[in-house]
Amino acid sequence: MSARLPVTIVLLAVATIAMTAAPADAQWKNPKAGRPPQAKPHRRTGGESFPPLPLPATPVRRSERKRQPAPPALIGMIDFSDVTLTNQLAGRGDSNFPTTQIDIERLMKVANKNLNINYRYMTTSLSTFSWDPAELPLLYVTGWTPMPQLSDALMTKLRRYLYDGGTLVIHAQCGRQEFVDSARREIARLFPDRQLAAIDTDSPLFAAVHQIPLMRFRKDSDPFKTMPPYIEAVYLGCRPAVIFSPIDLNIGWDIAKNPIEGGILYHQADAGRLGINMIAMTLANLEYARAWGIEKKFHQQFDGSRDRLVVGQLVHGGDWDPTPHGLVNLLKHVEANTTLGVQFKRDPVDPAATNVFGYPLLYMTGLRDFKLADNQVAVLRKYLESGGVLVADAAAGRAAFDAAFRREIARVLPDAKLAPIPPDSALYQMPFAIQRADYTDLARNAQPDLQTPYLEGIEVDSQLVVIYAPISLSVGWEQLNYPFARAYQNTDALRLGVNILTYALTH
Repeated sequence: MSARLPVTIVLLAVATIAMTAAPADAQWKNPKAGRPPQAKPHRRTGGESFPPLPLPATPVRRSERKRQPAPPALIGMIDFSDVTLTNQLAGRGDSNFPTTQIDIERLMKVANKNLNINYRYMTTSLSTFSWDPAELPLLYVTGWTPMPQLSDALMTKLRRYLYDGGTLVIHAQCGRQEFVDSARREIARLFPDRQLAAIDTDSPLFAAVHQIPLMRFRKDSDPFKTMPPYIEAVYLGCRPAVIFSPIDLNIGWDIAKNPIEGGILYHQADAGRLGINMIAMTLANLEYARAWGIEKKFHQQFDGSRDRLVVGQLVHGGDWDPTPHGLVNLLKHVEANTTLGVQFKRDPVDPAATNVFGYPLLYMTGLRDFKLADNQVAVLRKYLESGGVLVADAAAGRAAFDAAFRREIARVLPDAKLAPIPPDSALYQMPFAIQRADYTDLARNAQPDLQTPYLEGIEVDSQLVVIYAPISLSVGWEQLNYPFARAYQNTDALRLGVNILTYALTH
């Protein structure tokens, strides 16, 4: 499985844009800011009233304007009015944060029509928001001047909101660099230990409703150019919880007829399709997002290691832990269905650390591209040649991890190749005899003839030392029903996982 379009191509295109990005300019005027939001709809009802004096007072018909019942809110647009005031009183500047509603207003209309839903957006401030994703599943920020600096207390609340299932979307009006720099600063403060990086082009963000292989953009009044869609994200689990566009996700302004000097914007129609995908993906992910935020602990994590199975999970640079609940559930099934001694403990391990040799089994997974350092490659090679076993899994079946794993394992074992594990392998025989397997719809769509389990491996001295699942097992181990996974169904994922661990420890 390979990405539809390599991320490196996207990064090169964006780097080219960045070199000519609109410079900071305190006097720059955003023409989109001159468009006020549309008035809310009213309805008129007939009623009786009395004409003004003098009498006689004969009842006459009159029309009375009444508000339409408001649909439920889906998106909260943060205006930062309270934050800028606090920063100003504290002497930190940020006395004003101009923003616009033109794009989100039009997007909600288009999304409601295209998705056959009925939602609205609303403006909100961080001091009045409840921080409950059930109230507002998506928070939205846009501007062209620097974002205000949030307090540590607000950062804590926002982080908890995202872990509880919320989504944060940030986009730079007209691609203004001063906003881009400040957004990166605040996202880094929000998740200092998580990676903000480009979303791979096989992400559901680019295919949930509309297939978006390319997007048009223009800088100033230059001719339109095309490139693969470029959006950055911070992942919580398999979903992008923070979505950031350094290019204007423009849907409210027709730049084909009215270009904006000093700006970089996506074409109105392309941005609209991407926005529809974003809303559809957020709605589809709600159940998964809320369930993922409930922490499942390894209850023996801090116990001393005993003569039992302890899993070492490799830490790498490509979202190394998107399915943290998976091993908890898998170890429970190992304990229930085998005689193996299991310790409910998982140790994050640096691939270059010498303590990898203390684990009979290493596990790795991920969503994105990653690259091992030379010393990590050398230690893993020695580990596998010494009898250790590496189990790897492409979380959600993501193409970026799949391509990276194949490249890196070829560096670790250059004289061996990944090959399909044959159906008569002992791996498929015990403790469960597995001849057929059920897959998610996305996996079957990609490979319609899938009916049997498919794993790949590398043998050393006639024994499997690498067992790799390009179709995700770990999403099924989690049992959280992530809707966009190329994966095994939960039951077969757990059965295969038990067999893999049993094989690794008994051969």
